[in-house]
Amino acid sequence: MVEILPMMAEGFQNAFGWANMGFICVGVTLGIIFGVLPGLGSVTALAVLVPITFYFEPLFAIAFLVGINKGGTSGGAIPAILINAPGTPEAAATALDGYPLTKKGKPEKAMKTALYSSVCGDTFSDLVLICLAAPIAAIALRFGPVEFVTIILFSFTMIAALAGKSLVKGIMAAALGLFLSMIGLDPVDSTERMTFGTLELFEGISVLPFAIGTLALGSVISQLFDMREKPQEDLGEKIKSVTNYKDDNRLGFFEFWGTWKTILRSAFIGTGIGMLPGLGVTLAAFLGYGSAKKASKNGDKFGTGEVEGIQATEAANSAVVGSNLIPTIALGIPGNVAAAVLIGAFIIHGVVPGPLMIAEHGVLVYSIFASMLMANVAHLIIGRLGINIWAQFVRIPKAVVMPIVILLCIIGVFIPTNSMFEVALLMIFAIVGYLMRKSGFSIVCLVIGFLLGENFEIYLRQAILMNNGNLGVLFTSPIAVFFMAMTVYFTWHFGFKKKKPKNTTDSQKSASAK
Repeated sequence: MVEILPMMAEGFQNAFGWANMGFICVGVTLGIIFGVLPGLGSVTALAVLVPITFYFEPLFAIAFLVGINKGGTSGGAIPAILINAPGTPEAAATALDGYPLTKKGKPEKAMKTALYSSVCGDTFSDLVLICLAAPIAAIALRFGPVEFVTIILFSFTMIAALAGKSLVKGIMAAALGLFLSMIGLDPVDSTERMTFGTLELFEGISVLPFAIGTLALGSVISQLFDMREKPQEDLGEKIKSVTNYKDDNRLGFFEFWGTWKTILRSAFIGTGIGMLPGLGVTLAAFLGYGSAKKASKNGDKFGTGEVEGIQATEAANSAVVGSNLIPTIALGIPGNVAAAVLIGAFIIHGVVPGPLMIAEHGVLVYSIFASMLMANVAHLIIGRLGINIWAQFVRIPKAVVMPIVILLCIIGVFIPTNSMFEVALLMIFAIVGYLMRKSGFSIVCLVIGFLLGENFEIYLRQAILMNNGNLGVLFTSPIAVFFMAMTVYFTWHFGFKKKKPKNTTDSQKSASAK
């Protein structure tokens, strides 16, 4: 505790500077804009804008990206509320009560509720992160290569089981990411592996073309093909009709805080889900909504424009933002795709997430924590001042937005390296991302497999070398045995047991049809 307090004091002092606050505000603003534009969201914003942080100081870069993540999570609620077109998947739960409230002539009230609830849930999870990151990292410092191998293996299985519809496809995607991470020079004896004599591949595949290609450009290509099949409708008149309201759109203090139990419950749910890799923001949103509907005395009115329904979803999905950095910072394991992109940003700036991160970069870590709290304040102010402005961004057609995003992707990869080879990799991984989306493979598993692949290989080889090639060492440590048992359980539960209810349901449908 004596060592942590000085680092915390210095970190908070560094964060409270005008320059850092400026980067946070710009990040929050851009995050909201990307979230408002349907089909983009915070993950695309992070992937596209990571390259420009090359020229920032590490604190400014991470604070900027954290602001984007926070703004993008709540920004998706705006089109969900206004036109029933969620900007992000998790905002689909917000639309259940947000859009009906808009049809009652109260869109501003719905957007205020979403914003305030989002900030509350986000702040709660940030405080949990600050309290738990250091103790978990201290425990993890006692782990050896054996323990980390089993933890990463469990993370792969858990993410594969929960992030997609098929465990097999999830594991295959993670294995592909792991395979791609091994391209380059061998970390032990420096021999070439799958470089094909190409000098640019000696250091392996860069994070930027991989992340931007699979996450951002692959998504854009998918949406462009979808636009050919189903052109986007003109939203101008639709937006105009819901923003020309005359009813009372005030949100009173007691009206909002009268359901504080719902906000707190959803914040707990989102924080818990964020701490577990692979569960995702969307699950948090729908679990928060479902639990609020069961617990509320007005649960039967949910879906008709209840303020409490909006509170439940937004507090839950925003609470994931802070807590998914707990495994990221303490263990080096990303909680979701956004955290995986942030890991890439950390690595770019010479900071390796994991148990040693707080010990080696303690001041920076606590500066980031302080920046997260500051970002919540900036999010509240910027979001509230711009409520009527954000609605106008929904009008912009995808035919205008998508070419701009493609250009940003190419520029973002080319400028840091001045290499057309990196641009070629970007195009290859964009095609890979598109094909994986269309064939039902999880992009989340692919990205996390790639980012954790290097550490997984190093820890595995260390464990084998230390024990003369005996793989049985993975079953000697109590911690390792626990995670191996959890890996086997998840494989059995989601790979085999999950199929039984489906057959039962099908037989019940056949019987009822007869």
